[in-house]
Amino acid sequence: MVRRKRMYGGILLVVFVALMASGWNLAEDRNAGGFLNGLGQIFAFPSEVLSEAWVKRAALPGIFLAHIPALIETLNIAAVATLVGALMAMTLSLLATRGLARWPALIPVFRRTMDALRAMPEIVIALVLIFILGGGPVPAVIAIALHTGGALGKLFSEVAENADLKPVEGLASVGATWGQRMWLGVLPQVAPNWLSYALLRFEINVRASAILGFVGSGGIGYDLKLAMQWGQGRYDQVVAIFALLFLTIVVIDQISDRYRQKLVRGS
Repeated sequence: MVRRKRMYGGILLVVFVALMASGWNLAEDRNAGGFLNGLGQIFAFPSEVLSEAWVKRAALPGIFLAHIPALIETLNIAAVATLVGALMAMTLSLLATRGLARWPALIPVFRRTMDALRAMPEIVIALVLIFILGGGPVPAVIAIALHTGGALGKLFSEVAENADLKPVEGLASVGATWGQRMWLGVLPQVAPNWLSYALLRFEINVRASAILGFVGSGGIGYDLKLAMQWGQGRYDQVVAIFALLFLTIVVIDQISDRYRQKLVRGS
């Protein structure tokens, strides 16, 4: 048995190395220039950006203040999308959890729905919605909310599967409806973990909303796209926006991590 496991492990290792080598060769052939040949220039563009920003460093505080409204718009997009997605995930997860589902025969349908929402990248959904609705924050909110519903729905369902069913059975014995059983018997058990996952998803959605700005969904990502398109002469704005976004994500990460610890561990 040990020799067989080693043999299987060796075969998988050989297949993995072969796939990596073939993928590397294919990517190298399709690339506009050789990776190794351009490796020496990897720091050329960042050094140009940072050098221009250093020369104009006195203007950076003013640029920070100028982009605060766009940052607030990005945070609003992420917050609304997280809230809508979390509500969607709560409903889908309870309907897709074995032992708790309102219609057990439809569990596969709700699970595949979450898989479909989770499989579609936010940027693809946003591009389709921008074509339909036009540019702005609304397509970004819808795109991020749909992906959040699928991603959080999977996590919420796994937490709900570990819930104690005794309170649910007790409520059912006294004639409680399905909604009452979920609200009084399940939600008090899963709420700390659900809130923890929702806070973590909010961090991810802040980054996603900034990325969607590159395709015309508004927010600070759109300002960053414009600054990079102008090129030399606007690199101080690029550095300021990157720094502002980085500091915002660090602050959100610290705050959400603190509250997650309180929710999960009670510390």
